[in-house]
Amino acid sequence: MGDSQLFSRSEIINLIVRLAFVSGATYFGVKWMINQIDPTSKQKRKAKKRAQEQLRRLGLNNIKEIRGLCSTRVSTPAQNKLRSIRDGVSRWPSSIQKSRREVIVTRLRPLNEYELIIAGHLVDPSDIPVSWSDIAGLDDVIQEIRETVILPIQKRELFADSQLAQPPKGVLLHGPPGCGKTLIAKATAREAGTRFINLDVSILTDKWYGESQKLAAAVFTLAVKLQPCTIFIDEIDSFLRTRNSHDHEVTAMMKAQFMSLWDGLITESTCTVIVMGATNRPQDLDRAILRRMPAAFHIGMPNVTQRRQILRLILESEPTAEEVDLNRMSKMTENFSGSDLRELCRNASVYRVRDYMRVSNAKKPEGDIISTDTVSDDDEFHDALRPITMEDLVISVNKMKESKVRTGETIETILKDINQVLSTS
Repeated sequence: MGDSQLFSRSEIINLIVRLAFVSGATYFGVKWMINQIDPTSKQKRKAKKRAQEQLRRLGLNNIKEIRGLCSTRVSTPAQNKLRSIRDGVSRWPSSIQKSRREVIVTRLRPLNEYELIIAGHLVDPSDIPVSWSDIAGLDDVIQEIRETVILPIQKRELFADSQLAQPPKGVLLHGPPGCGKTLIAKATAREAGTRFINLDVSILTDKWYGESQKLAAAVFTLAVKLQPCTIFIDEIDSFLRTRNSHDHEVTAMMKAQFMSLWDGLITESTCTVIVMGATNRPQDLDRAILRRMPAAFHIGMPNVTQRRQILRLILESEPTAEEVDLNRMSKMTENFSGSDLRELCRNASVYRVRDYMRVSNAKKPEGDIISTDTVSDDDEFHDALRPITMEDLVISVNKMKESKVRTGETIETILKDINQVLSTS
């Protein structure tokens, strides 16, 4: 009886082991097959690795180990982070300490898979190579951004007792192409020192139903965990344009999710999350989006004074002849954007390289034509180049004006001038 009972127990144990093995093998086999079938699995794995690397560079590699303010399984660097956060909150007025603690608990939760994908687009502010000194002709706009956006972030403790002196939820930079909108966004992120998410809208689209909404939600849940944080969307009109009945269901739901988390019923008023967008078509933006971006800055075409400042900034590190007259150049470049002025100077610099190549080839015997690959000493090559002359700049201006006329960029300007003449006559 004992032998039969022992044998039956052995069979049961053997059956359980087999069942567990088959279940485990089936689970991992199906999971492997799904990963092989899914064309985006490799892309997601790369995005997660990139996100972990970015978090490590930002000093946030311990965020996955933190489970809350009372957790005992917290590494030493994370404990120091918690201690510094607690000390900072203790200095806040008692009326808002509770809400700030709730935000901190949210910040210290681990990242999910969707937030890791978004975290792959984090940018370290110290890695941004643009500062205010790299922008010319926009002093008024820069000063207003510093006072409206950056100061409330950097000196938040000064405005802790005020509900009005808070950073805006949204910042819109609009104006013609090539006038410095993206440069201002980069310099703002560097100056403010916030976490910076350079959001690529294409990552919010997914072939699986419902995944796009989860990714859109992850943008804000990640930003809340990493606050103060800036979410930058370049060409924001391509994503958050005016809604209509012809929108796809998924697109409409994603926009609604985005706006609800941006500034909706459950949005925490004390969160320091700023959405910054740049566009040259503000009229295409949805009215609900414009309402959420109260701080709007128009970056227009530069005037004569601004063009002179931009040209001086571009040419300050380049060898130029004494005859170069920036005042004359600024008057000749009407309707030129900052990007156009940079291209103008680049073309002018190329002309001196062409002259050097022609002179060098003329000095060589026939059949022994010099090429850029045969130049062994870069310093000697650079010293042999003549400085940029006024003639180079004038030729470049005329060439670009001809190109603008051919592409129809100045037709609208010409028509406006004609209408003004007709109206005054």
